[in-house]
Amino acid sequence: MADSPLRRQLAACLAQLAPTASPATLSAYRRDLEALAEFLETRDVLDAGQLDVGLVRRFLGAERSRGLAPRSLARRRAAISHFGNFLVKAGTLTHNPAELVPTPRQPAHLPKPLDVDQLARLLDTPHDGSPLAMRDQAMLELFYSSGLRLAELAGLDLGDFDSRRVRVLGKGGKPRQVPVGRSARRALEAWLAYRSVLAAPAETALFVGNRGQRLGHRAIQKRMTEVARRRGLPEHLHPHRLRHSFASHLLESSQDLRAVQELLGHANLATTQVYTKLDWQHLAASYDAAHPRARRRRNESDTP
Repeated sequence: MADSPLRRQLAACLAQLAPTASPATLSAYRRDLEALAEFLETRDVLDAGQLDVGLVRRFLGAERSRGLAPRSLARRRAAISHFGNFLVKAGTLTHNPAELVPTPRQPAHLPKPLDVDQLARLLDTPHDGSPLAMRDQAMLELFYSSGLRLAELAGLDLGDFDSRRVRVLGKGGKPRQVPVGRSARRALEAWLAYRSVLAAPAETALFVGNRGQRLGHRAIQKRMTEVARRRGLPEHLHPHRLRHSFASHLLESSQDLRAVQELLGHANLATTQVYTKLDWQHLAASYDAAHPRARRRRNESDTP
């Protein structure tokens, strides 16, 4: 089965995707399509030319039955859709069967930003001044200062930082430039003064690990978690939460949705509009707490 037409077709699809997709997307799609292949093989489907709407529906139904979350189901369907488009272009299929299968509905989910004061305490907590501590401080400050995705920060090279801005490669290989705040600039300059202690001679990555090589996604996530725990943050910290906090705090202060969209690198304004809901929740809570006639008295009824 490892050398079946199906497996070769999957390998060719992933090879074509690799140059343009982020490592995280490629890894996720590989897992999704591996799960599809295992499902099809148990039904003696060994060629992707046999893929149809019924098989896609049954596969997603089986994944739902075993408890896969709606977000993961949606990604499974997206991976199959990409595979279907690949097969159509290759002439293996006449149409993409995934297009006739709706994307699983996502539960309403709003990102939970950190409180401004919490973030200030986290970022202002003194560290031991070691090269690793300098690096971790620079990563924390840059995540919050510029709203970077994990993959964007991990992919930064030395030449991408230009005193007041940083050049990043966003989703789909789309480049953008974002400003770097004063605190983040100071932290980055402090790290760069020590970077050569850790970095291998030919390494171009801005952030490196103990072995002198580019710091990977999982290592960055682990360091963020450890630093937050040591500094007394009572909640779990991950890089994307710092990005959420950046967007929410900036929108709350500026009310400029288009500017926040550009800074985040969102292709569609609708993606950014989730933060307007967060801002509304903040305003509504403030109104309820402050306005003298915002809430009814305890024994006041709705009837006249």
